[in-house]
Amino acid sequence: MNVITNNALFGIALSLIAFEIGIIFYKKTKLPIFNPLLIAIALIIVFLTTFNIDLETYNEGAQFINIFLGPATVILAVPLYKQINLLKRYSLPIIAGIFIGSTVGITSIIILSYLLGLNDTLIKSLVPKSVTTPIGIEISSQLNGIISITVVGIIVSGIIGAVFGPLICKILKIENNIAVGISLGTASHAVGTTKALEIGETEGAMSSLSIGIAGIMTVFLAPIIYNILYKILHM
Repeated sequence: MNVITNNALFGIALSLIAFEIGIIFYKKTKLPIFNPLLIAIALIIVFLTTFNIDLETYNEGAQFINIFLGPATVILAVPLYKQINLLKRYSLPIIAGIFIGSTVGITSIIILSYLLGLNDTLIKSLVPKSVTTPIGIEISSQLNGIISITVVGIIVSGIIGAVFGPLICKILKIENNIAVGISLGTASHAVGTTKALEIGETEGAMSSLSIGIAGIMTVFLAPIIYNILYKILHM
């Protein structure tokens, strides 16, 4: 086993195999709860625990997958380009929707974390939970949060958004393609966008747009909202 795990390709291979199994499982069940990313994470945890493989050994190869996060995010601009006319026509409501969504996301996580008794470091770490990982890591560093906690928060919020987002839209009778895409992208970044792309091209385009704009807005909004709420909540 050591011969395999000590290979730099071990982490990458395990990640790809686990995700591929997740995709197969999702295609067969068609149930949103069986998100490929969620299945992959569960399989990797079980595998590492079963064979007593430490995280550092796995991450020696798996960390290289992070290199593709940036290009993968940029590729999401392709469906947006195809729907550029919609963006021009509804630019104001789109920007307003993303701004409100980002503000509510930051505000709600700070207030809920405070009510649950989390310390300031954990709260700072969870503030960028709704933006894509590269941006979230930078925001967490800016706020002096714990990056590993931030990454976990981003993954969890993405999976929850992808699984329950479309269902919530149906319950609330949100049928507008643009509104659905904006909500998924703003609340659950790239993972939500993959679900939006499944729903339709317009939803996918609007969701991919939301990732970038919500990320930029959060960079500026997160420190401001955190400082304001910190003073209010500690009065």
